[in-house]
Amino acid sequence: MKLASLTVILLAQALVPSSANEQKDNTPPPGFTALFNGKDLANWQGLVPINQRQKLTKEDLAKRQEQADKRILPHWKVEDGVLVYDGKADNLQTAKDYGNFELYVDWKIGKGGDSGIYLRGNPQVQIWDNPEGSGGLYNNQKNPRKPLVVADRPVGKWNTFHIIMKGDRVTVKLNGTTVVDDTPLENYWQRGQPLPARGPIELQHHGNALWFKNIYVKESPE
Repeated sequence: MKLASLTVILLAQALVPSSANEQKDNTPPPGFTALFNGKDLANWQGLVPINQRQKLTKEDLAKRQEQADKRILPHWKVEDGVLVYDGKADNLQTAKDYGNFELYVDWKIGKGGDSGIYLRGNPQVQIWDNPEGSGGLYNNQKNPRKPLVVADRPVGKWNTFHIIMKGDRVTVKLNGTTVVDDTPLENYWQRGQPLPARGPIELQHHGNALWFKNIYVKESPE
């Protein structure tokens, strides 16, 4: 190969972005918004459950939220671009409510770990170290609650949820495999009642250390 041709090839390769740069953590894909910016807890607040929020006046809710933030937020910290929970407080919820949306979440747990993703303030897309596998709609009673297949990576490895919520129906892909296929999520707080039209997205506390990153959301027409 001529030297001139080799030089052109090397220059072209140098101009191509590396895969690491293309997949930089906490940088949303086109059309999505980063719920976690990799630096702080902007967009998040301490848990005030949706069933309790609905009964509070605006003033009482503000007081409850202030108390929840003081109690919970110090236990959710950012370390090297990762949202880390020490297992000693309560759920973290978005400051904004969402209706129909598409969500990506990277998560990791330790041995015996247990968590989940609340949708519209309702439990939950399951995360746990269990032979049943993660991703199921654990609190369903009438509709399917178990994942279709086990798609978890080994404990301590990163996993990725791709969750689509439209109406009360949820589709969950775990590490690229469909584990929940267009299944209704039931109203946990008011059994038999319709799911709330809007509510927060929550990262669930179950007394375990947890790790999250790359949390991206895209709202859909309602």
